Amino acid sequence: MYVLSGDWSIISSPSPKPYPHKPPKCSNCAPLFMKTTAVLVRHHGIYVWGDSWISAKTQAECYHYLFDAAIKLHHLGLDWSTPDHGPIQNVKGFSSINSMIKRVATKAGTVESDFKLQPYPRCVVLDIEGTTTPISFVTDVLFPYARDNVGRHLSATYDSAETQDDIKLLRSQVEDDLKQGVLGAVPIPLEDPGKEKVIASLVANVEAMIKADRKITALKQLQGHIWRTGFENNELEGVVFDDVPEALEKWHALGIKVYIYSSGSRLAQRLIFGNTNYGDLRKYLSGFFDTAVGYKRETRSYVEITESLGVDKPSDILFVTDVYQEATAAKAAGLEVVLSIRPGNSPLPENHGFKTINSFLEI
Repeated sequence: MYVLSGDWSIISSPSPKPYPHKPPKCSNCAPLFMKTTAVLVRHHGIYVWGDSWISAKTQAECYHYLFDAAIKLHHLGLDWSTPDHGPIQNVKGFSSINSMIKRVATKAGTVESDFKLQPYPRCVVLDIEGTTTPISFVTDVLFPYARDNVGRHLSATYDSAETQDDIKLLRSQVEDDLKQGVLGAVPIPLEDPGKEKVIASLVANVEAMIKADRKITALKQLQGHIWRTGFENNELEGVVFDDVPEALEKWHALGIKVYIYSSGSRLAQRLIFGNTNYGDLRKYLSGFFDTAVGYKRETRSYVEITESLGVDKPSDILFVTDVYQEATAAKAAGLEVVLSIRPGNSPLPENHGFKTINSFLEI
């Protein structure tokens, strides 16, 4: 069958049948086009018709399933015209198809199409707070839970290797904080006075760190362990915006790999997405990055992520965040960036220069 673009250039044509059949001529197909595919043009914006040796009725019956398959692939952003059905690339003639659809739709009295033709990214890297998840969930649920339970957690698990590792990291961080005169830092005594005094000093330091919303590994690692207990006891449930599950499922179906990059520990990230108000979403995620790869406002962090993902070029990655400074750092590393606008997010600077979205379904 013939496939034409919006400017009527031929994208694909049928192969000639052997003698005694005549070579196919696109001009012979006008009556067939008028009878069998006008409705498809109005609804889908795809111009397809067969050669003249097949009747209109037979053509419609034979190719109906092909129309449906091509339309479905096109809506998913896949190139139905190639054997491997990869992402749609810039094909000659497709730039003007939307205007053609609009004219046809207007005449027919139907709703205008707004589907997108640009190719999808190879990878998507998502921030959590203010991007996949409301800021209020982090500030009003997760942080208070960690603050209120840090003493109980340390007392119950004090002698475990995991908690001793957490304490070692906190000691090192607090020593640096005391040298730098960080507000809220208090010395952590040695083991001699007993673990109660050690725990009390740890609680004081952790509470000060949480209050200051510090993005440091020592705090985030301990928080992740505390939250794990909360999720295991059904005291916590992760929250994502309504559009997130649908977008993750769509990207997964298209073969787009999705990663999370958050200042929260990788354990905390897995807990949130593994126990959401929409169920376990980890099946749609390919990996997690935290501050071990670097701080989110540093360009080097995004260079590390690019090298870890093994893409051909940084622009193969789309990074979505609500923080301007993170967007700037990612852009400097060559990533594509969009800013997320969600309820409760902080205002963005004027003339920030980035594309913005209110929903992942806009991507």
